[in-house]
Amino acid sequence: MLMNHSVFWRQKPGTRHCCSSQIPASIMKKITDIKELRSIQLNILCEIHKFCTAHDITYFLSSGTLLGAVRHKGYIPWDDDLDIYMPRASYERFLQQYHDDGRYRIYAPDRMKKYFYTFAKLVDTSTRLVEEETQGFTIGVYVDIFPLDYIDDDPAVQQHIFDKKKLLYKIRRCKIAKSNPLRSKLGYCCYKMLPVTVTHLEKMIYRLIATSSPTHTVCNLTEAGPLTIKGCFPAADVERQVEIEFEGRKFMTMAGYDDYLTHTYGDYMKLPPVEQRVTHRFEAYWL
Repeated sequence: MLMNHSVFWRQKPGTRHCCSSQIPASIMKKITDIKELRSIQLNILCEIHKFCTAHDITYFLSSGTLLGAVRHKGYIPWDDDLDIYMPRASYERFLQQYHDDGRYRIYAPDRMKKYFYTFAKLVDTSTRLVEEETQGFTIGVYVDIFPLDYIDDDPAVQQHIFDKKKLLYKIRRCKIAKSNPLRSKLGYCCYKMLPVTVTHLEKMIYRLIATSSPTHTVCNLTEAGPLTIKGCFPAADVERQVEIEFEGRKFMTMAGYDDYLTHTYGDYMKLPPVEQRVTHRFEAYWL
């Protein structure tokens, strides 16, 4: 993965670039058009769609990707990433059955050491992406793949799960991060020194979120999922798939997308205030 790569990272306004010095300027070709980045992502999504269709694996466009499909028939104008959900059983099958083909590769916790996330990404290995929050970890342009899990229908139990998972994810991130992901330096040091391995933490997280039998409620329970139990939604919304248009192509999403989007965004067809239409700042290069 050291040749024919591009570099991409997100940068918060007011921060300095952290990675450009790592790549000789003589071999960089800057990507200045966001359409080019989106084209790479769309090709990854097409790869997922093709594989899932051939192997009867369920997936759904989700989050801002689904919102963009419904409201804009493509990307939200100020967005630059793609997200999908897979029910836990389909998610596990995808990880087991998808074989890296040389260009596309699955990144997931059980496939590599010190992987920063507890969900999977399908990565275009002809690119390289370096993000501020994961400095030192090499990755390419990707599509996020989130497992969708059943969760107890009782809001009190849901709240307990959310509180515990939030703590476990914080400890896990401190174990693998070179920089402090917390506001507190003392908390970071304490979590870092806890006598528990990342592998053990991952097992604890899985036991916490995995439900052995179906309930009436589902949720993305990863660290990138909703922060409160308001992000849980009815399992009936994902009982079947429907086609939806995205950037002139057909993909799959949940039949109950209207209910899901309402739970997630409220009046989702209404555009947010201008100040909330935040575009990720990035620099990308072909080598």
